Amino acid sequence: MLLLLRTRGHDDARIERGIELFSRCGEHGACWYALGALGWACAKPGSAQRRAWKRGIAVTGISYGLNYAVKLAVQRPRPQLDELPPLTPVVSKLSFPSAHATTSFAAATMYARALPPATPLLYGAAALFAISRPYLGVHYPSDVMAGAVLGTAIGRLLRCR
Repeated sequence: MLLLLRTRGHDDARIERGIELFSRCGEHGACWYALGALGWACAKPGSAQRRAWKRGIAVTGISYGLNYAVKLAVQRPRPQLDELPPLTPVVSKLSFPSAHATTSFAAATMYARALPPATPLLYGAAALFAISRPYLGVHYPSDVMAGAVLGTAIGRLLRCR
């Protein structure tokens, strides 16, 4: 599966570059913090929606920290494919689970509570962040699947009741 994602859809360098730029927006959950801050700023002060955005920001950070703890425990190295170097830089040599997937699915789970009509868009963006990582050659598909499960679980456990 990794080889398939790493070799298909790479005919146009502009597409690769676009996917890399998109993926970089998810580094450390940055785009999810920005979305949460925007949602919080636009929501009515004191409202349940504003509290949900704020909690989503916090849970995104918690998911990033828990992801790193799992990475340290598992110690799985990143994939290395002969003649197919990674297409984007990474912040650590550890692969399992994908922090992009973990933070994205945790944020999508939380922000869906703040803005229910956006749920499909939130999960769609989370899935795109996840799939971008093996496409760019920096994660195994199982890394992003585990990250999606971990992020969703964290989001469901910590979301507002």
